[in-house]
Amino acid sequence: MKLTPPNKSYAKSYGKLAVITIMAVYLLILVGGIVRSSGSGMGCPDWPKCFGSWVPPTDESQLPADYQQVYLEKRLAKNERLANFLERIGMGNTAHELRTEEAILQESEFNVVNTWIEYINRLVGVAIGLLIIATFIRSLKFWNYKRSITLLSGIALVLVIFQGWLGALVVSTNLLPWMVTIHMLPALLLVALLELASYRAQEQPARYFTQAKGATAALWAAIVLTVLQVVIGTQVREAIDTIAAGMAYQNRALWVDQLDVVFYIHRSFSWLLLLAHIYLLYICIGAKNRELTRWATVLLVIVLAEAGVGIILAYFGFPAVLQPVHLLLGTLLFGLQFYMLLIVRSSTTQQVNYKLQTC
Repeated sequence: MKLTPPNKSYAKSYGKLAVITIMAVYLLILVGGIVRSSGSGMGCPDWPKCFGSWVPPTDESQLPADYQQVYLEKRLAKNERLANFLERIGMGNTAHELRTEEAILQESEFNVVNTWIEYINRLVGVAIGLLIIATFIRSLKFWNYKRSITLLSGIALVLVIFQGWLGALVVSTNLLPWMVTIHMLPALLLVALLELASYRAQEQPARYFTQAKGATAALWAAIVLTVLQVVIGTQVREAIDTIAAGMAYQNRALWVDQLDVVFYIHRSFSWLLLLAHIYLLYICIGAKNRELTRWATVLLVIVLAEAGVGIILAYFGFPAVLQPVHLLLGTLLFGLQFYMLLIVRSSTTQQVNYKLQTC
């Protein structure tokens, strides 16, 4: 029995929906960066509601007099369940940290600006959840034709649910540093899953590419470096939070001097990332492949912009307005790298098919 694929219009609409979802993910990353840089992460002490309501309060008078103690006790009860689970899987040290970390035992005071920034962050997260559900439903039509599209969309849906649960833990643990880092990585995986599903749904027109030898390896190297750089960058950010709190958020110009070796590793990695993208551009220019050269140029520009923002952050007191921009550029770089990798792999496959057809 011959399988009938969804028509081009349907595949195109699915691809557009996936792209819209990817854009929403990047919006959430930006808003999340704003939440982090503005210190709004605990603007809502509970999850999924905010101060026990679906619409948060606008004034402290709307809250009980003992609201801090009430929400602290609720968080600690959740953390105890998490600590018990961690002990059962052999993570006793982490469980001990969860029970004794001083920051976790403190409850933030109500701040209307922080509360509503965090609330907007959650609204964007809900929008992404709805978009992912719609993407998965539309992917079901591909099941008998390109099953991988449905599977990728399903994995993306599961990942968003996991992210929601992880977000609840981030709030419960009062932004415990390693929890914030773990919360970042699934967002990158989500972008990759949606890009791959969208690319497979929209069949690329058959055409002959000039193969850029070495581009695949160079891109994989750049992707690995970027992911490592993002992870190390979150570690630097966590260190800055600790230093800033210790210095009462004063003398911002002195913060960078208090950073440990992780900051210098992060700074050195930027040079490796720059060299990797210069080499990638060199390969594409040498292959006389205009499309890949354009993509490699865009990537190099983003790397330079990211480095420029990083320099400003390090030497001008970590201005809060640039912190989310730095994060957004890093994650955007990953997304475009992965999309270019799909193009390179497609060009390699079509190159082979072209040769077979002309033999």
